[in-house]
Amino acid sequence: MTTGGSAGPVDPTTTGAWHRLAALAEGFSPDLRGWFAADPGRAARLTYDAADLHVDLSKGLVDDQVLAALLALADEVGLAQRREAMFRGEHVNVTEDRAVLHTALRLPADASLVVDGTDVVPQVHAVLERVYDFADRVRSGAWTGVTGERIRTVVNIGIGGSDLGPVMAYEALAAYRALPDGEGEIECRFISNIDPTDAATKLAGLDPATTLFIVSSKTFGTLETLTNARLCKAWLLEHLADGGSAGFDEKEAIEKHFVAVSTALDKVAAFGIDPANAFGFWDWVGGRYSVDSAIGTSLVVAIGPERFAEFLAGMHAMDEHFRTAETSTNVPALMGLLNIWYADFLGAQTHAVLPYSQLLHRFPAYLQQLTMESNGKGVRSDGTPVTTQTGEVFWGEPGTNGQHAFYQLIHQGTRLIPADFIAFANPAYPLQDVHDGQSVDVHELFLANFLAQTRALAFGKTAEEVRAEGTPEAIVPARVFTGNRPTASIMAADLTPSVLGQLIALYEHITFTEGAVWGIDSFDQWGVELGKQLAMQISPAVAGDAEVAAEQDPSTRGLIDFYRAHRRR
Repeated sequence: MTTGGSAGPVDPTTTGAWHRLAALAEGFSPDLRGWFAADPGRAARLTYDAADLHVDLSKGLVDDQVLAALLALADEVGLAQRREAMFRGEHVNVTEDRAVLHTALRLPADASLVVDGTDVVPQVHAVLERVYDFADRVRSGAWTGVTGERIRTVVNIGIGGSDLGPVMAYEALAAYRALPDGEGEIECRFISNIDPTDAATKLAGLDPATTLFIVSSKTFGTLETLTNARLCKAWLLEHLADGGSAGFDEKEAIEKHFVAVSTALDKVAAFGIDPANAFGFWDWVGGRYSVDSAIGTSLVVAIGPERFAEFLAGMHAMDEHFRTAETSTNVPALMGLLNIWYADFLGAQTHAVLPYSQLLHRFPAYLQQLTMESNGKGVRSDGTPVTTQTGEVFWGEPGTNGQHAFYQLIHQGTRLIPADFIAFANPAYPLQDVHDGQSVDVHELFLANFLAQTRALAFGKTAEEVRAEGTPEAIVPARVFTGNRPTASIMAADLTPSVLGQLIALYEHITFTEGAVWGIDSFDQWGVELGKQLAMQISPAVAGDAEVAAEQDPSTRGLIDFYRAHRRR
């Protein structure tokens, strides 16, 4: 097993750069107003382009000394070497002895990457071609249901990375979902939660004759996914019969209305899905990194193969930037290092992601899994305890909704909350508001809010400025904004499939950078296992097994008793 060319990770706290950063943090007094006034070139120096993304880091809490120490830290922990080890296909996921190659999923067809003796690129493109062919058949109407009608709705059944990525991208790319033959678009719905409400509400109003299900589970054994798949299969057969499709063949109905994203072909066949309609991926693709694999099949159906190829090309463009750019101009590396500075030296515990795009309303939720499942670790990759704080709580909502909810805490609260603001120069749906004879470009009003928020967070409002507005002295303190609240601004011309891919890959590599500094394995997720194991052990008690209930701790036993006493059948 190789682990990136070293016996173990460097403890960052033993490096000279870490000690320099700790010393800088001890007396650190950020002054964004003063820094900008003293350095007219600050915005230009700290603004970078990566593929199609324009990224302004100048409103971050960083000066030249801090930046130099962060760059030195990257060198001293071997960030570049660990990055190369990942791209080469070394087994950087050490606890599972696996390569980490989500980046291989977006390599061009003429590339080559040999991993464990096999060139994986032809395999990747072979699966892609099968997914593209399937999507074309569904989109053209060539693939029909058991009654001969074309598919109008696709229901993706998955959880975690098999749900969060596809649904986020489907929502984000709403402007690209039109079918080429003028037949509208194929609606996608997503079932993930084992709460039966999820399946019930997502199936409501659907026509079984025109509905296709995609069951996304690599092992075809995920409890939530298989439970929901069985519910959907029962719904399909029941409602086909109720709809007057008498005499239909149940085996044919399942084969016409269910496909799988899985490598467990025996289990796929046992469910009733034709294994020829199963699309696989590899153990070097983690679930939270898999939207660009066959897990994205529902997205391919929604936007078409050509647009999905653009999505992959955007991811590859950011991969190349991360792989080749010097650390001093490497946007994912710089953003990851800044997050280290905020979390480990300035005491930040959370990180807000605030897209000024309603189409990205699921992007913060997607990033929650990507970042927190990756870097929520208490041991380093060699099994020793971490010596630093790791991970950040990622959260957020679209602007301007968030402005009327939680921005108060970011602006005037006592907690340091770094925030990433994301916006686009061109709206997907341009509209004009006509009021009192005046026409206003609503998108420009929207972007004015984007710009105003980062300015207000950076520069604040002094007591003198508040007084100058005639504010009564008694309430001056309440209207002061201290400023010096760190933000990053990420802009692009349009939210295209390529740009969405770039945004996803940007945060993948930010996450990698942080994990490399902390010396943790960002690609396993053992923390999700214990709860699932205990759920299976407790399940009989919930169903009424008194003996199993008696084995539980007093709190769990009391909650089971309450449930049993109040459940109506």
